[in-house]
This record gives sequence, structure tokens and C-alpha cells, in this order.
Amino acid sequence: MDAGSYSASSNKKQSRCPLQEQLLQRRNSRENLDRFIPNRSAMDFDYAHYMLTEAGKKGKENPAVSSPSREAYRKQLAETFNMNRSRILAFKNKPPTPVEAIPNEFAFVQQPKSAKPRRHIPQTCERTLDAPDIMDDYYLNLLDWGSSNVLSIALGSTVYLWDASDGATSELVTIDEENGPVTSVKWAPDGRHIAVGLNNSEVQLWDSTANRLLRTLKGGHRSRVGALDWNNHILTTGGMDGQIINNDVRIRSPIVDTYQGHDQEVCGLKWSASGQQLASGGNDNCLHIWDRSMASSNSTTQWLHRLEDHTAAVKALAWCPFQGNLLASGGGGSDRCIKFWNTHTGACLNSVDTGSQVCSLIWNKNERELLSSHGFTQNQLTLWKYPSMVKVAELTGHTSRVLFMAQSPDGCTVASAAGDETLRFWNVFGTPEVAKPAPKANPEPFAHQRQTMIR
Repeated sequence: MDAGSYSASSNKKQSRCPLQEQLLQRRNSRENLDRFIPNRSAMDFDYAHYMLTEAGKKGKENPAVSSPSREAYRKQLAETFNMNRSRILAFKNKPPTPVEAIPNEFAFVQQPKSAKPRRHIPQTCERTLDAPDIMDDYYLNLLDWGSSNVLSIALGSTVYLWDASDGATSELVTIDEENGPVTSVKWAPDGRHIAVGLNNSEVQLWDSTANRLLRTLKGGHRSRVGALDWNNHILTTGGMDGQIINNDVRIRSPIVDTYQGHDQEVCGLKWSASGQQLASGGNDNCLHIWDRSMASSNSTTQWLHRLEDHTAAVKALAWCPFQGNLLASGGGGSDRCIKFWNTHTGACLNSVDTGSQVCSLIWNKNERELLSSHGFTQNQLTLWKYPSMVKVAELTGHTSRVLFMAQSPDGCTVASAAGDETLRFWNVFGTPEVAKPAPKANPEPFAHQRQTMIR
């Protein structure tokens, strides 16, 4: 190839890939040689040969001939002719500067991450409401906060509704003494309809907007219904008789599945976010995990896992919002532990002794934190960092055990109800960084929806 054709080829490459061209120029330059290959033109091989052979022999062959005057003369001669060099191999030039793979003007400079400011957690409640006649019963579930930002609470035989957007209070229903008191309440996913469990084993379904009773579920349980939870159009009920029943509220004969595994009262029920697994806790100190795919209306459904690590009643249950198969459970007064479970394998991942009865558990939707409510001796709410389970804060103010907790739709505020007949509101979870749209509720069994975020 002649010089002219090589020049033309170089011009084409320069226009297409300048970085590659810079590497080619460096490779073909005689001045910028590889730094690990010596430059022969900068070396004196005759002197090197002399230093390796003759200079060493003279001193060894005739040590007697050497005299002080002769040695002084030799040193002066060596200095004059630059013969004191100890370095035989030498570079002529400094090694070439390495070519940058990316030009400076295009290089991305990573900015140091700023430390996230520590969230302020108020140590006192934002608001306190009276809750007279609330039942001081560990096994019941008398508080819930619906998706329409309305809080429901059962006080004796009456269910009250408190609208968090404007603070308005209304009475939904008062049950007569023969059938009351109210033993559980749970909002449907649409935030309009609510299930009310009664002491007489019945469950009522109410339209809160029209203040109208829609239907009453009878015949499933033999005693009071203290635990409720929804899975779309399925209302799951747990009773003192130890039974768990799935009711399809769209059909005339609602009972579709029956779970039997508890020997005593069912006091905790929670469906996972996927709707595939149900956790149930009872006064028999047992925690069961049920798989919906194993349910059968023809026979009693077998549990997926039966977990017997707790040594007291298991009421507090909470599914983790950022890990679908992680469940937290809390034990009663003689247990005092919060345990974490892998519900796929049934393995206990961790257990923490809180020092007091665990009444309720709620996960933070925006951070990896867990809130627990307790009984004697402090009657406090404790915020834990997960998974280290280091205490972040302890909120005090209640003077009796904090039996019930409910979380606002935006995940920031928690309401707590205690045996001291007060309802307190805590801004424990702060404000979310990015407001996430609320998931659309299944229109069945109720078509109307009303969404109002807390102010």
C-alpha cells in the first residue's frame, strides 16, 4: 500500500471513529514507544559490556597493585568520563501519556449521594377523641379505616363513622342487647360498604352512604364473630367456635369455603396482597397459613402451614408490603414476641421479645418499618426498623393497653384505640415522597366508589 492510499484511509477513519484513530497514531509513532521496551539508541552497550566484565575483574585479580593514589586517580577519571553510571538500561523519553477512553467533555462525573435527612417522628398524638364504652377485649377487632378515608369504630353495641376529611361523626347502626354487642368491623375494598360482626354469630353488611342494611349472613358460626377480612368479593369470617368461613357476598348461599384448624377462638385474620394466602391466628396459640388454591367447598380445607412457635394467643398479623411472602405475627401476654415468617416454606426468620403483650401490627408503606401496639406495662406504640428490629421510636400517651390500630389510606397516619376509652391519631409514618395512585378496587360486589384522601 502506497503512502497516498494510507492517508486517504486514515482520513475516513478519523471522521468515523476518532478514538480509534488516536490509538493508531500512538501505535505508529517512533517517539511514543511502548513503555516496557527499552530504547536501544539511548544505551551504551560497549560501556555496559565493560562494566559487566573488565571493571569487576581488575579489583579481584590484583588487589595488591591498587594504591590510594591510583584509586583516587581512577575515581576522578570515572567522574570525568561519566563512568559512574550504575544504570545500564535506560529510557530515552518518558512513557507516553495514556489516551483517555472517553473525552473529558463527555465524561460523566458521579455526584456524591446526599445523606437522606432523618424523618421527624412526633412523640405526641395529633388528635385525641373520646371512645366511651369500647370493649377492653383482646380477641376482638373493633377499629378499621376505609379507602374512602372514613374510620369506623364499634363502641359497645353501636358502630360510629368518623370522616377524616372534615371530622364529621355519624352513627351507622345500634344493635339491640339480644344480638349485641358488636365484636368486629371491616370495610370492603370499595370504601363504601362495611361488614359488622356480632356477638350472636351473625354478620351484617351495610351501605354506609345510604345508611342501609343490605343483608345478614347467618348459620355459618355458632358463637361470636371477632375477626373479619375481605378478599375482593369474598368476606372471610372467624369465630369463637374456631371456624373460618369464606362468604361470597354476591350469591344467595354465600358460604363457599370452610377452614377448620383452630381449637379455640379465631382472633386474627389477614389476606395477603395477592389474595392467594390467608393468615389466621387463634387463642390456641397457633398461626395457620391457608392457600386459596387448596380451598374446597365439598370438604374441610387443609392448612398449608401450622405454626406453633407462639406461647400465647396470636391476634396481631401483618403482611409485608414489599415482600409478598413475609408475614409478621405478634403473641399475647405470656409470649410478647414478634415473629417473622416465610409463608412459602413455613420457616421462622426472626423472633423479637418486645417485653409486653403484642396487640396489633402495621407495616409502613413507604419505609422498611413496622409499628406494634402493646399492653402492660407501658401501653405504648413502638416503631421498629426492619430487618434489624432496632427501636426507632416509642409513642406513649395511652393509659391502658392499645388493643387496636388502623392505618389511613395514604399510609401516613395511624389511629389507635385503647382500653382507656380514647382514640388517638399519630403521624408516625410521615409523608410519602411520591404520592402513589390508589389501586382500583374490584367493582364487585359493589359498583360505587368514593375516594377522599386525608388532609
